[in-house]
Amino acid sequence: MSDDPTRVREFFGVRAADWDSRFPDDGPAYAAAVAEIGLRPGDAVLDAGCGTGRALPPLRDAVGPTGTVLGIDLTPEMLEQAVLAGRGVRVGTGREGTGGTATLMLADVGRLPVGDGALDAVFGAGLVSHLADPVADLGELARTVRPGGRLALFHPIGRAALAARHGRRITPDDLRAEPRLRLVLAEAGWRLVSYVDEDTRYLAMAVRQG
Repeated sequence: MSDDPTRVREFFGVRAADWDSRFPDDGPAYAAAVAEIGLRPGDAVLDAGCGTGRALPPLRDAVGPTGTVLGIDLTPEMLEQAVLAGRGVRVGTGREGTGGTATLMLADVGRLPVGDGALDAVFGAGLVSHLADPVADLGELARTVRPGGRLALFHPIGRAALAARHGRRITPDDLRAEPRLRLVLAEAGWRLVSYVDEDTRYLAMAVRQG
């Protein structure tokens, strides 16, 4: 299922204040997923659709004080919660870009304020199902990543567990299913290199082609 930006903003805006308290035990899963990206000190990484910023602390730890961590999200309320939790600093405060600090920006994944090939990796938690145009949006992410850079698409629980949580079943057209995701990623400039879909974790890793 894809979604339009307005609907995504409305859905998450009213849930932002208690989002972390609804999922209090996800921190270790985020840290484990970040560890699999293979980030190095000094790398530049984007958390696409960062929400309340639960991935930002492990991303900062991975790239160190000489690295760059950028978190973007469509929903102002989510970014505000990330700031209140001490996970990053919003653009315009005069503090963004300092060593060890994640810079937070209100932005659409489909129109990123990032230069071509400027990043070493992108992390996206719960991102894919909310993309308005999956091929175009994943292609925009690919534009910002150097050849050989990585994309990690993550969720703290697998597709079946997530569907059950919402009282649904997995449908054949699920974008997160391996066969369809592989094709969409390839069209967008990525090569799927690993795929895990278990009750306790979903993690698809891809490499930037070119």
